[in-house]
Amino acid sequence: IAHIYCEDVFGIVGENFTFPVKVDQKVVETIWKKNKDKVAEWEGQNKPTYFGPLSSRSVLMENGSLTIFNLEKDDAGTYQLQYWDSVRDHYLNFELVVLDPLPEPKISCNISDRKLVLNCTENFQGPLHYTWKLSNDLLSNNPQSFQKQELSIPLEDVDTTLKATCIITFSQMQRSSEISLIQCLP
Repeated sequence: IAHIYCEDVFGIVGENFTFPVKVDQKVVETIWKKNKDKVAEWEGQNKPTYFGPLSSRSVLMENGSLTIFNLEKDDAGTYQLQYWDSVRDHYLNFELVVLDPLPEPKISCNISDRKLVLNCTENFQGPLHYTWKLSNDLLSNNPQSFQKQELSIPLEDVDTTLKATCIITFSQMQRSSEISLIQCLP
């Protein structure tokens, strides 16, 4: 019986990407394929062997994980890790989606229901993590932090000395934009 598993994974053009392989037993033999073509193989005590366009841009680790350096759009596809643990074969399938670099987020602000509403938007095709930081020169070591895409502040609590920074995170990448709260008030 072979255990088949599939996971969608995301990488960014120009970054390094490592497939998230979690193997708890000793791997005796490893074969990585992309769209059915072999890209890397490691048998027993030998050194890993690489094939095709990834041969100069990838490294295979002992635990079976494969890292691709300087990701390109053409690296996208279906990858399969087949490994043998001296008892049976295991198969892990990954669908690698290669995305453009993260754009700088855009901050908009408006006043609604006696609140200042800050919104952070960007044009990106992957799932993002948002963080807002409110700080000024006095608070710079200890900013207030909020984990959401939209931030509402009651108008009576708006401190015009504060700057709001929106930080978007995807994978290991971060981009940010900043606005002074005084710019948002009429």
